[in-house]
Amino acid sequence: MIRVALPAQLRTLARIDGEVELDLTGTVTLRDVLDELETRHPALQGTLRDHTTRRRRAYVRFFACERDLSHDSPDTPLPEPVARGTEPLLVVGAMAGG
Repeated sequence: MIRVALPAQLRTLARIDGEVELDLTGTVTLRDVLDELETRHPALQGTLRDHTTRRRRAYVRFFACERDLSHDSPDTPLPEPVARGTEPLLVVGAMAGG
């Protein structure tokens, strides 16, 4: 069971309360998680990654186990605590400006 913590604005958009739990098994990657999120919650399509290129949106970041996974390949396996469900995958909306 993968736990995903989304920022408030995406939870509101997708009508989600709290964390999302995804039943993914085997070696789980960020791509697997995003594919499943978009399948289960179509309102999230295009919010986390571009519709065409499937690349991460510039102001969306992914964290797990106190590590920034945003620039890792989407096919890199997620850390073991995330894959086991003991730690959540955090989706964070980055901010810019001064």
